[in-house]
Amino acid sequence: MTIDKKYIDQFINVTTKAAIASSHLVGKKNKISADQAAVDAMRSELNKIDMTGEIVIGEGALDEAPMLFTGEILGKKSGPEFDIAVDPLEGTNFAANNLPGALSVIAVAEKGNLFKAPETYMHKIATTKVEKGLIDLDFSVKKNIENLAEFKNTTPSNLTACILDRPRHKKIIDDLANLKVKIKLISDGDVAGALLVTKPIYNVDIFLGIGGGPEGVLAAAALDAYECHFQGKFIFDNEKNISDAKKMGITELDKKYELKDIVKGDAIFCATAITNTLNLKGVTKEANKIFNTETLVTFSALSNYNQEIIKNRIIF
Repeated sequence: MTIDKKYIDQFINVTTKAAIASSHLVGKKNKISADQAAVDAMRSELNKIDMTGEIVIGEGALDEAPMLFTGEILGKKSGPEFDIAVDPLEGTNFAANNLPGALSVIAVAEKGNLFKAPETYMHKIATTKVEKGLIDLDFSVKKNIENLAEFKNTTPSNLTACILDRPRHKKIIDDLANLKVKIKLISDGDVAGALLVTKPIYNVDIFLGIGGGPEGVLAAAALDAYECHFQGKFIFDNEKNISDAKKMGITELDKKYELKDIVKGDAIFCATAITNTLNLKGVTKEANKIFNTETLVTFSALSNYNQEIIKNRIIF
């Protein structure tokens, strides 16, 4: 069974409205308010859709997030059942400081087809489509880079790796530097960082490092449509994380998750730019409450939606 394509426009509208709501707070130095504006708008729009949609990845557990919490049921409680993963404002610091990289993101799949990721960190690696077994989380940085360079018929010095600028990544960054790989450090924006491997225009060959598990699932929904390579391994390093994982039915704590484990069947992915990012223009305002937005949409069931940018001009 395939998701009806009529829902594409409806979910584009969801991230568009969230992006516009958050855009009013861009540059205001208040990331909490910017995020809340996106949450409020996204939840309101989701509740207008003929569906029964469960938030499988949201703003946190019920005791941490009163809206868009994991497990919340949204929609008109009619129509198809969906699993929904959301990040109403990815890149809160970018929005607060009026920097490129802020997005409003959603991924939607049929019930049971989207992995319920725990609120913990994840080892991740992503590249464009490669031969099976070529790139693996269990390989050393050196082996992965050399394999990728050979596959692309080039040298490590011609490759670019994207990684979050965090102290925990010092060894990976040192290893990349020793291999003379070009390094693109990002301060935030885990989802957008992974998506940089999807097109040659972004000039990123590999994304790697430790980031949020929920963001890994969101990125995977888009990477699947591009037929990219992705692996993730959750980090369960304390009793609470282990207990939470077991409650969610995760028994193999050291399992490496491939795309097929995270996204089953067809999934809709929408990312609307709040500030400029991924060759998308951020929200701009005309007179009389008219806004211009750009949204990256992927939907593997329809080839023309594998990498479509939708431009909207709406009143809000």
